[in-house]
Amino acid sequence: MRELISQMLKERGISLCAPLSLSDCSIQKPYLLQREGIPADGTAFLFAVPYYTAFCEDPARNISAYAVSADYHLFFRQLFDEILPILRARFPQHRFAGFTDHSPIAEVEAAVRAGLGVLGCNHLLLTKAYSSYVFIGEILTDAKTDAPAGPLHRCTACGACHSACPVSLGEDCLSALTQKKGELDEREREALLAHGMVWGCDRCQERCPVTLSAKQSGSIYTNIRFFTDTALPHLTADTVETMTEEAFAARAYSWRGRQVILRNLKLLQKGERS
Repeated sequence: MRELISQMLKERGISLCAPLSLSDCSIQKPYLLQREGIPADGTAFLFAVPYYTAFCEDPARNISAYAVSADYHLFFRQLFDEILPILRARFPQHRFAGFTDHSPIAEVEAAVRAGLGVLGCNHLLLTKAYSSYVFIGEILTDAKTDAPAGPLHRCTACGACHSACPVSLGEDCLSALTQKKGELDEREREALLAHGMVWGCDRCQERCPVTLSAKQSGSIYTNIRFFTDTALPHLTADTVETMTEEAFAARAYSWRGRQVILRNLKLLQKGERS
């Protein structure tokens, strides 16, 4: 089972994968396991999907790198639609379910304990090849496997991410500010204008030495076409306003509605004219 899952993921551009017993995971949403009929002593096959492309280095990019391409949930939906039926056919005696983001387990911690990387001070998974520019997914099954948990390794705490943070880690970050609904106060508007982002913030990731090393080696770039084929690194108010409902719904920022990102875009455009 492990070999088949690893092979299918590699064929789709995903090389980081490792199993971990669910008993070694922090179960945060047990009802999701119950819904799928998977016991808490089953297995999680953790994997990291690289998403960084050359489009993320566009000088005009004004959104977080993770949102440059279409919503990653769409990628995972297609991935699981391809992989899970194969596993169910090959192992009909077992149950399988796929998750990302909205998961029964604490994903970052589990990925670290499975050996995919270390825990960064910015609470992200740091992988050697892709730094933190990965989405974590997992295939859960009731099948048991001998996969002892490793320690919760942490990064070297060099402080680069803390010094790069516009507001300081631990407080409401710039990314949260760009997603805030309603009117922004003067201090919030000034923060948005100062950093030029209309959705999200990557400062802590960009300054991380693991990122710098992965960029220097070239390993950081994904070869998964979903992320290159759907890239849209720079937004304007006109772009967002003229998107069809279907096109807008396919973007990572759509869950917040058009008005939030249009507010940010118009604020920055006004600031550029003044």
